[in-house]
Amino acid sequence: MDSQRKIRIFSTCPQSSDHTSAEYLKHVINVARWSEANGCEGILVYTDNRILDPWLVAQNIIQHTSRLSPLVAVQPVYMHPYSVAKMVTSLAFLYRRRVYLNMVAGGFSNDLVNLDDTTPHDRRYDRLVEYTEIISRLLTADSAVSFDGEFYRIRNVKLSPRMPAGLVPNILMSGSSEASLAAAKKLVATAIKYPKSSSEDQGVASETSIDSGVRTGIIARETEEEAWRIAHERFPDDRKGQIAHELAMKTSDSVWHKQLSNLAHSTDTKRSPYWLGPFQNYKTFCPYLVGSYEAVAEEIARYLALGYQTFVLDIPPNEEELRCIGKVFDLAQQRQMVCAD
Repeated sequence: MDSQRKIRIFSTCPQSSDHTSAEYLKHVINVARWSEANGCEGILVYTDNRILDPWLVAQNIIQHTSRLSPLVAVQPVYMHPYSVAKMVTSLAFLYRRRVYLNMVAGGFSNDLVNLDDTTPHDRRYDRLVEYTEIISRLLTADSAVSFDGEFYRIRNVKLSPRMPAGLVPNILMSGSSEASLAAAKKLVATAIKYPKSSSEDQGVASETSIDSGVRTGIIARETEEEAWRIAHERFPDDRKGQIAHELAMKTSDSVWHKQLSNLAHSTDTKRSPYWLGPFQNYKTFCPYLVGSYEAVAEEIARYLALGYQTFVLDIPPNEEELRCIGKVFDLAQQRQMVCAD
């Protein structure tokens, strides 16, 4: 691994389902500004049946920041690939801002059923490859694009306005299955997975040639005790949430969901930075790293050594949390530089 490669950090935008109409936009703007002020390259904007259209949210993020790049979740069931390319080039034309695309093959199972999408798990990744290839070709081609695939066909389509070469979006792909990793490799995309603890994780980059990253929350403070106190206050045990998690497990075909659930049952009970409490209580869908700045930085440094260069954080509750996370990454990068020397 090249120890000098840039680490990319993305925060995550709040979900409209968690807020009233009156407060939501203000909160989105605040989180976006906190993220920009604390060194994040971009901010993930979710998509599913319960929340606002991610492109409208992304536009508001762009309007209220100076450089932050929305990482827009894109699901083929919601939008034709031409419409995605048109949205990307339109935002580039209006704001001279790059967006990133987070390609999503699945989602909540009921969402897909409600929209009559019965495509099997692995086949959804085959579809996603075609979908993303069309978007990429439209955004980079000098002439009209035709595509004759199994899932999509277009004839002599030319994108207008043209996409500035310096603003062509990077592609990220969520998923931990073999099908998702194979798709990411075909598309030269950054594979984003839900990691195991660094002592158990083998690292995507050590197995394939693709760029890779992880989705994780972080709670770090000066002392381990303070960090865990905050963690348990923010994510207390919740029996209703545990039941919801169990129900989701029964209906989901998500590989990462099952992997995290199995880890939750098998993880050593002794305290380590790696924590699945929020996931088990259905409060969020990623593991957390909790502890002192030094302990969490050590865990991040190990992920860096495994080849992970992109980190997608959970929704920050306040700006202080992002400042604390910034300290963790500063320490982790210092450790990485020492190890490289």
